[in-house]
Amino acid sequence: MIHTIDLHFLDNPQTIAAFLIENGTEPILVETGAYSTFETLKKGIENLGFAIEDVRHVLLSHIHLDHAGAAWAFAKHGAKIYVHPFGAKHLENPTKLMDSAKRIYQDQMDRLWGDMQAIPFDQLVQVEHGKIYSFGNQELTAWHTPGHASHHVAWQLGNLLFTGDVAGVQIGTAPVVAPCPPPDIDFELWFESIKLIRRLKPEKMYLTHFGEKTNIEAHLADLEQNMKDNLAWISEHSKKGESLEQMSPKFDAWVRNSLISKGFNDFVLAQYQAANPASMSVAGLLRYLQKKS
Repeated sequence: MIHTIDLHFLDNPQTIAAFLIENGTEPILVETGAYSTFETLKKGIENLGFAIEDVRHVLLSHIHLDHAGAAWAFAKHGAKIYVHPFGAKHLENPTKLMDSAKRIYQDQMDRLWGDMQAIPFDQLVQVEHGKIYSFGNQELTAWHTPGHASHHVAWQLGNLLFTGDVAGVQIGTAPVVAPCPPPDIDFELWFESIKLIRRLKPEKMYLTHFGEKTNIEAHLADLEQNMKDNLAWISEHSKKGESLEQMSPKFDAWVRNSLISKGFNDFVLAQYQAANPASMSVAGLLRYLQKKS
């Protein structure tokens, strides 16, 4: 059985999820969220009849703080942390990762993300593309799925797929959007990762932002269209010579107006802003265009 644990990031429901897979007395955890939501995650695990110490295997989609920021807390209790090889070094020594985040979030770091500590190397499992990992009576396959991040992994459990951010963000029935933060957005790789998802033919996808999705092909088509629309918008405004500072509020307004025009209210807008800040996508897409030029 799979349980979705709502981490209520910034007091917003259905913004960031972690997933607990029941596996006898040693449940498997997919994603941890930020350490700022660790107590919520802990309570969610306990409400399911387990303790933090019972979680011996933590599977990460990638190392961004909203997905992996609390992984170290499980490692403190002896858990193995499964992560893409490109991300492992940043969990072993998170200084560079945290310094990069501090440049962006400055005095909001603690409120948003909380602490992050080093994970011993021998507790990090660097997962291989297409390899099956066995956990008691459960088997999960790690699929390297770059595009949103070079160190991204989607985890397959039978006909289910935990997609991290490679399948985008969708809150409830609101539109599917592509989270595009710096530094390593790559649409060519991302489109290839979407093709891989199609080849896997999952019956359900579990999005970290947020929850279970079953209309797979329509979802992926909407994601691809949003990626193209976002890139076209950024490209058009970049050609006008607009800076990041000039574009960010305009892009934010464009995204907000799109949601409002489809009938979604301020509550949904706040959820999307928490899960996928518009200014981060501007920065990521600009960097991607600069690398291409």
